[in-house]
Amino acid sequence: MKNEQFIFGKGAANFDLSNAELREIIEESFARIAFGERILAIIPDATRDDLTAVLFPMTAGILAEKGVKKFDALVAQGTHAPMTEAEKLKKIGADKNDLPNIFGQVFDHEWNNPAELVEIGEISAETVADFSGGVYAKSVAITINKRVSLEFYNTVLIFSSTVPHEVAGFSGGAKYFFPGVAGRELTDATHWLGALSGIPNIIGKVDTPTRKLIDEAAKFVKVPTVCLNSVVSRTAENRLQTHAFFVGDCRKTFQKAAEISALVHVKYVERKYRRVVAILDEHYDELWVGGKASYKLGGIIEEGGELIIYAPHLKAVSVSHGAAIEKFGYASIEIIRELVKNNPDLSENLCVAAHLAHVAYAGRITENGEIKPRFSITLASALSEETCRKLNLEFADWREIDLEKFASEAETLVVERAGRDLYLLSM
Repeated sequence: MKNEQFIFGKGAANFDLSNAELREIIEESFARIAFGERILAIIPDATRDDLTAVLFPMTAGILAEKGVKKFDALVAQGTHAPMTEAEKLKKIGADKNDLPNIFGQVFDHEWNNPAELVEIGEISAETVADFSGGVYAKSVAITINKRVSLEFYNTVLIFSSTVPHEVAGFSGGAKYFFPGVAGRELTDATHWLGALSGIPNIIGKVDTPTRKLIDEAAKFVKVPTVCLNSVVSRTAENRLQTHAFFVGDCRKTFQKAAEISALVHVKYVERKYRRVVAILDEHYDELWVGGKASYKLGGIIEEGGELIIYAPHLKAVSVSHGAAIEKFGYASIEIIRELVKNNPDLSENLCVAAHLAHVAYAGRITENGEIKPRFSITLASALSEETCRKLNLEFADWREIDLEKFASEAETLVVERAGRDLYLLSM
């Protein structure tokens, strides 16, 4: 298969595409593709709520009909903890569907195992500086999972879902390569650049400095790639609604999906609130991803206000990065930049440094001239008070949180499934 800039599919904010329509789009797009015998699917991990469990069995069946002999999957887990075998089967729909014999196995992405990575190129310091407006100017080695290679597979299929994202602007497309199945170099660079740029300048925007880096890195991937890019939400009945589905060129499908996501996943309010209570979505079981409550709600919290993250199911800071996060704690970018300058272990782990600033969201200068986060964050979760204090967060016992009382207060906004939608002030 040759790389071709084609795109099939449809979408609108009010669409609710059926499984039959999804299958028709896949069949229509695959009809013009001469697949090789070895196909690799890159799939989201358990922290993403998406259509993979529906699309993967469909795709496997269609590929089997086309005579493809091998179809494996690689989890785009970035630096997240690996899924269990049961979670993997559920993610690809194999817990409810019989997959054809062409299906092989689901591989974890071992981002911190050099033996599992290959270097495929480098982005120069000049290019990075150009993309970032001079905010960041270091060359970046491009490393990626060794399986993303013509040595292993003839074609890559990316099962991509698009929502507003704190680092890239919107998720989806080539982001499933970088940082999805990449080494730490570009992961560090994109996250740190996002933090330096500031979440309000990145999230919910299509053309961002970080997206430029991601797309530039994707040019080094030589395996022909097709993206299956969807936009979904949850209905009041907890059913996945498919607003859009596009198949084809990664950049074009991403752009089309982002247009729909901006209509579906961005909610506008007329004023800021003194307090926002975020009932954290159940897919976020550690703060590494649970910080999305801050990223997506910070724009509507008053200066000096409070964000309460209500998450009884949140049991960890981060399986991969917890020790480093607890060592330094969350703080505004001004403070984190100084910590990076003076702490080699943090300067060599810019992904964590970025996370520390991202969760704090933004800074403010107090009457005493101190730099403080723009709003305080109170965590009502399974984490202990001691852990919260290490993180520079306030603690609350989730059992003592009265959600109905908060919902009745004029200065408080209660948001369900927090972390999924981006909240902004209406113009």
